[in-house]
Amino acid sequence: MTTTASTPSTAPTPAGSPPPSITSVLVANRGEIAVRVFRTARALGLATVAVHSDPDADALHVREADAAVRLPGAAPADTYLRGDLVIEAALAAGADAVHPGYGFLSENADFARDVLAAGLVWIGPPPAAIEAMASKTRAKELMRAAGVPLLEPVDPTGATPGDLPLLLKAAAGGGGRGMRVVRDLHELKSELDAAAAEARSAFGDGEVFAEPYVERGRHVEVQVLADGHGTVWALGTRDCSLQRRHQKVIEEAPAPGLPDALRTALHEAAVAAARAVAYRGAGTVEFLVTADGRPYFLEMNTRLQVEHPVTEAVFGLDLVALQFRVAEGAALPPTPPEPAGHAVEARLYAEDPAQDWRPQTGTLATFHVPAPPALPPAPAAIRVDTGYADGDPVGVHYDAMLAKVIAYAPTRAEAVRALVRTLSAARIHGVATNRELLVRSLTHPQFTAARLDTGFYERHLGALTEPAPDAGRAASLAAAAAALAAAAPAADAPLAARLGGWRNVRSAPQSRSYRVSGGGPDGTDTPYEVRYLPSRSGPPQLVDQPGVRVLAVEPHRVALEVDGVRRLFHVKQKSNNSGAAEAEEVYVDTAPTPAHPAPNAHTLVPVPRFTDPQDRTPPGSLLAPMPGTVVRIAEGLAPGDTVTAGQPLLWLEAMKMEHRIVSPASGTLTALHAGLGHQVEFGALLAVVQEEPQP
Repeated sequence: MTTTASTPSTAPTPAGSPPPSITSVLVANRGEIAVRVFRTARALGLATVAVHSDPDADALHVREADAAVRLPGAAPADTYLRGDLVIEAALAAGADAVHPGYGFLSENADFARDVLAAGLVWIGPPPAAIEAMASKTRAKELMRAAGVPLLEPVDPTGATPGDLPLLLKAAAGGGGRGMRVVRDLHELKSELDAAAAEARSAFGDGEVFAEPYVERGRHVEVQVLADGHGTVWALGTRDCSLQRRHQKVIEEAPAPGLPDALRTALHEAAVAAARAVAYRGAGTVEFLVTADGRPYFLEMNTRLQVEHPVTEAVFGLDLVALQFRVAEGAALPPTPPEPAGHAVEARLYAEDPAQDWRPQTGTLATFHVPAPPALPPAPAAIRVDTGYADGDPVGVHYDAMLAKVIAYAPTRAEAVRALVRTLSAARIHGVATNRELLVRSLTHPQFTAARLDTGFYERHLGALTEPAPDAGRAASLAAAAAALAAAAPAADAPLAARLGGWRNVRSAPQSRSYRVSGGGPDGTDTPYEVRYLPSRSGPPQLVDQPGVRVLAVEPHRVALEVDGVRRLFHVKQKSNNSGAAEAEEVYVDTAPTPAHPAPNAHTLVPVPRFTDPQDRTPPGSLLAPMPGTVVRIAEGLAPGDTVTAGQPLLWLEAMKMEHRIVSPASGTLTALHAGLGHQVEFGALLAVVQEEPQP
């Protein structure tokens, strides 16, 4: 299907100063998008400048830049959202242009104006276009005037049962913040208040509106690119229907299964939206497509999208390079290149989907996502965009996304298969991620058949996060590999130790114990004892492990024959900072096999002989499930109050998401340690509920 490209306008370019020439760019962002923009800037021969908060002082985007400027503090409001400091940094470093990336200040019209007023080149759309689309309510009025189809808003004060379900949305901002689905009129008032509070906290604007919530709708968007000479490209469609908490998880281009007529209508509507605000640069027009194929305008993102790589792969373009060229006044060709093939992107998050998408923090002991070279004449089949490397910390202040992994191939099935293989073969140690969920999602029958809608995770999350049927045995094998590797003589050990092999005691089995994260049949942490018999003539053999034979053992690699099939286990030990001989954690990875296609990775903690008697908390304790900031406390909540099981008591914000902390039981709140605005660490005691006695 040929993409839509508008006919260039005959209007002349406004007279004035000559087009700007960019020599050095500051990226007003962090993480993977800053690294990605730097990559293109270097290819164009431009100098690069990073800005960084204190926690990001040694982040990958800082290490990748030619120069960097500190923004004192940690919270986004004190650092990356301080437009004045960002502009001062650009001027101090000698940059002549600012690229906003996405998020933070990328859709702030006042910041764009201030950049231009400082004599810098703004690599983004005109401030007036940003302002026009900044409020979803005002944007919809513009789109209605331009003839773009819309969902009619619903006045919450007059909502009836016939209007349900409703979707509450923040008028400003995005990223799923301030969004709620209401299915019961009795909950409308409280959900409106909660949505407004979250929107005010995230965007400084508490305006919320309501519209019909479309069940089983698809999120389909169109990438647009416009120059200053009247040309607007519609660069195909993307499907972004697989979302959690209204935030995208898996995206692909082109959106599969759309009729040609619908695809053309979406392109034309996107071009009309861009023309309505005299757009220039890269942007995205988002639509909701109903199950019967009717499209409705959602919003226009006046920036580069996270998922732009899938469009780049299909069209063979560098959208960031085109942003630079448009900012310098270049004209686009009348029509874009023809698309070819299919691309799928998965967002790798540091989060636990089985625990209400709980963000995870820690240090990436290993972060390796394989990107094998493509066979000619195909372009690169795997692309990894990330802001992290081995040893980097994952903190609480910013988004939980570690990387975007993109697969490109001639067909959708081939692209999905390549992405599954890459994710399964990745080695990620030190922080729990959503990797297994991604693999299970990509191989789910509904996804492979391209039956996509925004309710996918609402319906399937439970099944997608269930432990595999053989989870117990897989964990037992991982523990066996860890124990054998730990006991193996090092390659640089004295000759006598290597020839003598494994300890001098031969008559009794040796043993080591580990607690395996998620290793139980129900996904709980489970202890495993591994017993083995050393041997002078070869590797040790396991005790009480029927069907398993030890083939070879090295400190970092163990080969086992499992039910007649040779399997290789890679073992990495994280040393204990206290100087103890025992590792703090052990990571075991096994290559996927036809019988075990899902990622097979385990984190193990050696079990000490004696436990710490002080490692206890009072019954009914509410502990912080992650580091974060207390942003809300239930109105009037105080010690002595009667609470019910499941009642929300307070809200933590971590990695741009709010998390409710609920009462674990019905009873009396005997202590409330958390205060509004408090920064709390993982495991901090927030409150204590004394459970009421059972009759």
